[in-house]
Formats: sequence, structure tokens, C-alpha cells
Amino acid sequence: MRSLADLDAQGKRVLVRVDFNVPLRDGKITDDTRIRAALPTIEELRARGARIVLVSHLGRPKGADAALSLRPVAERLGELTGTDVLFIADGVGESARAAVDALEPGQIALLENIRFEAGETKNDPDLAKALAELCDIYVNDAFGSAHRAHSSTEGITYHVKDAAAGLLLEREVAQLSAILADPARPLVAVLGGAKVTDKIAVIERFLEIADTVLIGGAMCFPFFAVEGHGVGASMCEAEGLEPAREALEGAASARAELVLPQDLGLAERYAADAPRRDLDGVDVPDGWMGLDIGPRSAETYSKLIAEGATIFWNGPMGVFEFEAFAAGTRAVAEAVARANGTTVVGGGDSAAALTQFGLADQVTHLSTGGGATLELLEGRTLPGVAALR
Repeated sequence: MRSLADLDAQGKRVLVRVDFNVPLRDGKITDDTRIRAALPTIEELRARGARIVLVSHLGRPKGADAALSLRPVAERLGELTGTDVLFIADGVGESARAAVDALEPGQIALLENIRFEAGETKNDPDLAKALAELCDIYVNDAFGSAHRAHSSTEGITYHVKDAAAGLLLEREVAQLSAILADPARPLVAVLGGAKVTDKIAVIERFLEIADTVLIGGAMCFPFFAVEGHGVGASMCEAEGLEPAREALEGAASARAELVLPQDLGLAERYAADAPRRDLDGVDVPDGWMGLDIGPRSAETYSKLIAEGATIFWNGPMGVFEFEAFAAGTRAVAEAVARANGTTVVGGGDSAAALTQFGLADQVTHLSTGGGATLELLEGRTLPGVAALR
């Protein structure tokens, strides 16, 4: 995979696919983490005299949608870089080409939301070619979208002579691949979230390569159900029952030990103000639902994390958005932050939890990917990465 070090960017038009899919409320950015993550690549290219053109998606629009415009992102990027960022309302076409061609070395432009273009998610070759006409060099720094074969992530590479990985994408691939290739041991994987079906492939992979796999979140309930425990009104994905059964059977002969919660935090309703009841055990009574792992499980998981030389965490242990049910996720987050080993945290809810608890800067690597992170760890080829080789 080629990197920025392999490029001669001086005076060149460099189109950089970034991930500026940031949360907005009333047109205001509520979390600029993804913008900040792209700054090292942007600043490196500025220092090398590139004429920088940024392309990103935001949300899932069905055609042009003013509520999902990247204009607020251009303004925030300008504040972070201390320079005016040109916003190009026409993503491709003659006017976009004219604006890009007029850029001076070190200047930055941001194209409008690429998903306003109907062909983006279909990997339309005409759109890919139109994007390629805006640049001399293509750089992909959007790891969070690298698992999608879209016009701006994969198709464009067939129409440019020079393509490379940005600093963020390069670091993501290196950090995550190291977990698979030669991790310091013990390797402890902490996997949570709502659905077994979303995580079963990565659970199975870690059962093969890790030393310990800790399960939390609502996806523990299909495991409990197939073991014969009552799950009450807990979220228990019916489609997850058979995968959970197969994972339990496979764990009997796997390298890793599969560890499930020993106790649970319960509520009678799914609400932020619902009183918490801690259950010493995992048989959930009728009418109750599990919304967190219990204190004994949190202590056990924290000790196992502390013993790890490499720790990977993806997915919360419960409904951490509700303060009464955040204890399990907080305990795991704090244990990961305190760990002496290499700590890698998957994106999405795990990243949000670390940020909520003020711990985002206390891990070795905080991935910007959600699905991309999991697919890479599952051993699948990411189209946006493979296209750079």
C-alpha cells in the first residue's frame, strides 16, 4: 500500500477522500473528532505544497438535502487549520473543475456531500471518472468508509495514475493488522453491543486467535437463552440464537476462553429514569430486562483486561447512555485506559463511551471505523484499501 511518503505532491491537485460524517444538531457540529482525525494528512499535504481537494459523505441522503450539507464542516475545518477553506457546492463538473484548478499550493477546498450524487454508493464509473478529473493524485484517508466499494473510495482508483493511503488510513490498517498478525499476549478481546449477528464473525475470529473473549451488552442474551437461562423482557435477538449456539460449541475447543457475564443490572422498563436492580446471576425474571452487566462481572472483566498485553474493545457492556446502566461500560473503559498493554478500541459506541468518560486520549489507538474495523479483523478484504495496492 503506497503512502504519502511515496508522493510528489508539490503543486499537484490532490483529492483526499476523508470521513467527515460528523453528528449535526440544528446545523451545528456536535463532535468534530472525525475532522480532527484527518488533520495530520491535510497538514502534511499543505506543508508539501499540494492543492488539496477534500471529498466526503455525510449521512444517507436521497439526493441533495440542505440539512446534510458539508458547508458547516468547511467552516469548522477552516477554524481548525487557521485558513479559509473553499466550499464547492457543485461536487463534480465544469464549475468544480474550474474552482479546483484555481487553487494555489497549500489551499484547501471541500466538495459538497458526495452522496448527493446518485452514483456514489453504486460505484458508478462515470462519477468515479468525474472525480478523477479533479485531481492529479488520489489519497484515501477515510478508513471508516474503506469497507465500501463506492465511486469515491474504490472506483476512482481506476481513473488516476497515482494513489496512496493517508496517514490515518495507514495507521488504522497497521494497528488492526498487528492484532491479527503478532499480538503481544495475552490477547483479550472485549465485545459488546446489541446483536450477535453483527459481531458473530469477529467473535469467531477472536476465539481462534485471542486468549480471552469477554462478551457484554444485549448480545449476551442469545448465549444465555441457548444455555437455558431465562431472559425475561431483555432484548434477545432471535436470529442470534443459532450463531450463539455455534459459538458456544466452538469455544469448547477454541484457543480462547469465552467469558459471559455472571450478574446483570436490570430494569422493568427501557428508560433513563428506570430504577436499577442488580441481579446476582443471569436468570432474568419475567417482566424485567437486562440493561447492563453487573458489578461482579465488571470487576472480573476489569481484572482480565488488566492482565492483557494486547486488548481490543468493541461495543458497550450495556445502555451506557442511561447513567444508571453505564457502570459496566465505564468499568471496562477505565480498565482499558489503565491497562499497561497495547489498547485498541473499535469505533462507534465504544469511541462514544470513551469520549463520554473523558478517556479517549488514554488508549493506544482509537479506531475511526465501525464496520471497516470489524471487517478487517474478520479477515475480509476492504475494497478501499485493496484499491491502493
